[in-house]
Amino acid sequence: MEDPLDTWFKREILVHEAALVRYLARIWPHRQEILDLRQDIYVRVYESAGKALPFAPKSFLFATARHLLTDRIRRQRIVSIDAVGGDLDALNVLVEEISPEQHTSAHQELRRLAEAIDRLPPRCRETVWLRRVDELPQKQVAVLLGITQKAVEKQVMKGMKLLAAAFFKNETAGPSENRIDDSEEAEHEHGKP
Repeated sequence: MEDPLDTWFKREILVHEAALVRYLARIWPHRQEILDLRQDIYVRVYESAGKALPFAPKSFLFATARHLLTDRIRRQRIVSIDAVGGDLDALNVLVEEISPEQHTSAHQELRRLAEAIDRLPPRCRETVWLRRVDELPQKQVAVLLGITQKAVEKQVMKGMKLLAAAFFKNETAGPSENRIDDSEEAEHEHGKP
C-alpha cells in the first residue's frame, strides 16, 4: 500500500511538473541546472509536506521555487566581508598602494553598508539586493519575488533612500526608525502609493 504522503505528492505536486519546468526555464539562465533545481524544489516541498500539508499545494510549489532560486542567486553572488578579512589580495584587487588608514576606512565603510542593508525590512532588502547587487533586470526580480514591476521599483527606491539616510547621515536615526512598517511594505507590493 502506498504512503499517503506519496499519494498526495503525486496528486497535488507532480501534476504541475510541466508548468514548473517552463517557469524554471523562463527564469533561470543556466538551462543545464533546471532538472536539478526541479528535484531540489520537490525535496523541499516533500519534506515540508511531511510536517504539515500546505493549504494551496500549487501556490506552495511555486513559492518554494521562487525562494530556492532567490537563495541560489544570493549564494552565487555573496562575498563575505569577514571571509576576506584584512586581505585585499584575496579579492584580486589591483591597487598600487593602500595606506593602513585607507584600508581601515574602506573596511569600516563596507561594514557600515552591510549593517545598513541588514536593517532594511526583509522584502525591501531582498529587492534591493537582487536589483542593485545581483544586477538582475526589474522584470526578473518581479517574477522571482512574485510582485509587480512597479512594486520592485518602489521597494528599490525606498531601500536606497533608507540606505542613504543610514549611511550618509551618520545614522542619526535608530534602527527601528529606519524600517518600513509592514503595512507600508504591503502597499508597495500591491502597487499602491
